[in-house]
Amino acid sequence: MRTHAVAIVGSGPSGFYAAGSLLDSTDPPVRVDMFDRLATPWGLVRAGVAPDHPKIKSVSGQYDKIAARPGFRFFGHVCLGEDVTASELLERYDAVIYAVGSQTERRLGIGGEDREGSHASVDFVGWYNGHPDYVGLAPDLGAERAVVIGAGNVALDVARMLLLPEEDLRPTDTADHAIEALAGSGVREVVVCGRRGPVQAAFTTTELRELDDIEGLAINVDPAQLPDAAGDEDLPKATRRNVELFRRWAEAGPAPDAGRAMEFRFLRSPVEILGEGEDGPVTGVELAVNRLETDDDGRVRPVDTGERETVECGLVLRAVGYRGVALPGVPFDEASGTIPHTEGRIEGREREYVVGWIKRGPTGIIGTNRKDANETVRALLADLASGAREDATIASAEEVEEWLSERCPELVDLDGWEAIDAHERAAGEGGGRPRVKVVDRSEFMSLVRERT
Repeated sequence: MRTHAVAIVGSGPSGFYAAGSLLDSTDPPVRVDMFDRLATPWGLVRAGVAPDHPKIKSVSGQYDKIAARPGFRFFGHVCLGEDVTASELLERYDAVIYAVGSQTERRLGIGGEDREGSHASVDFVGWYNGHPDYVGLAPDLGAERAVVIGAGNVALDVARMLLLPEEDLRPTDTADHAIEALAGSGVREVVVCGRRGPVQAAFTTTELRELDDIEGLAINVDPAQLPDAAGDEDLPKATRRNVELFRRWAEAGPAPDAGRAMEFRFLRSPVEILGEGEDGPVTGVELAVNRLETDDDGRVRPVDTGERETVECGLVLRAVGYRGVALPGVPFDEASGTIPHTEGRIEGREREYVVGWIKRGPTGIIGTNRKDANETVRALLADLASGAREDATIASAEEVEEWLSERCPELVDLDGWEAIDAHERAAGEGGGRPRVKVVDRSEFMSLVRERT
């Protein structure tokens, strides 16, 4: 039985878990080539997880072990649709897995959304994490108050990053340009707005509890926006713990002497992002005040009461979710922002598969991608085991590398990434940081050339 070759497009958690599962296979044996349009792997573990959460980022050690296994190769600076096409990959591999995640934002669909000073959380997170696409964002942090729209962990991450003291930022792998901007920020208050109540919010208890550890930070919650304690026993344990935290903060009341403040404002939906004239910068957010109603199917939904509030601010961060982007030459469902599939097999296609957020939507935690990837790999291996590809002719490993070298003059292989990784880690040692991130494509390539 010959060794089969699988291409994985995307190098985030779902791609690595798929690679590890494929490399475990002996019947049939499989080799894996992983592609990414960036020079660096790990996806959101590198460019999405908050820098002050190093324990979460430590999962990258698992990916390093997968990358070190025989039969694995990494190729960075390869963009599907520009450098190579889906059909060209299918000519050279027995199967292709798409693991590209959800690369853009969900839109609010309200007036003023694109004003200067209104940013999608995906852009802001990419900016402070040193993602090359977002290093030029340069958000204006001069205003004293910012509004974050959303009630999940991403909303909490961006709110917390705006309020972290400089001494908490400096030891992290936050991009240098963002450290300097955040250290000099004028933001002293962040209002986090959720359209439903604290019971329906998607914050995890661990992230909420971390707020108590930020020195000089007051947490403000209006007790009128919290549910009656009589219903606590009916809540799931994690939700009950969250509500108890909000209740404790509400009972403590505002701390006027605190240097920074985070306010949670529930039952509020943005109606318009306000500013001067049609195109002027942000000056505030108009919020609808909601009440909660339960549908016949038991789903709790917010209903606009008609009442309005205005929160003055100079910065708005929109954190209401991520959305997948269509890949050239690959089926895509616009309604869900995902690639349509059955157990990971792309509908209407042969030898093409999908994993991760682009498969199921932007839900779950990093570990969720393991089960998701295993499902897809089981389907793929079953297809290979059928014998239909046993006599197929595919490109050799050497032919693939020669082809890529011609198409991608700035190709970054695994040795190149390891050179970048070693440089970043060494640069961080003097300041007690995990790494100092390289964010410029030309610097990436200088490090790669030095290695060779």
